[in-house]
Amino acid sequence: MWFVYIVKCSDNTLYTGISTNVEKRIHAHNTSKCGAKYTKSRRPVKLMYVDEYCTRSDASKREYSIKQLSRIEKYKLIKCYGK
Repeated sequence: MWFVYIVKCSDNTLYTGISTNVEKRIHAHNTSKCGAKYTKSRRPVKLMYVDEYCTRSDASKREYSIKQLSRIEKYKLIKCYGK
């Protein structure tokens, strides 16, 4: 399974990514020297949203569509996820 996730960075920006292991990826964002360049200077990050997909292709398409959303639209998505 593939997962699309959104994290909130320490500067209140949002980062969207995909992974097969979200827990491991969040740990990497927060501690690893090999984490995403964007999140390295914005630690710690907090997981806000996760969605599951059967294929990498589907997850990548969803990641792209989320990245096209405005900040307000992303927060609406996060709010719906929390319910």
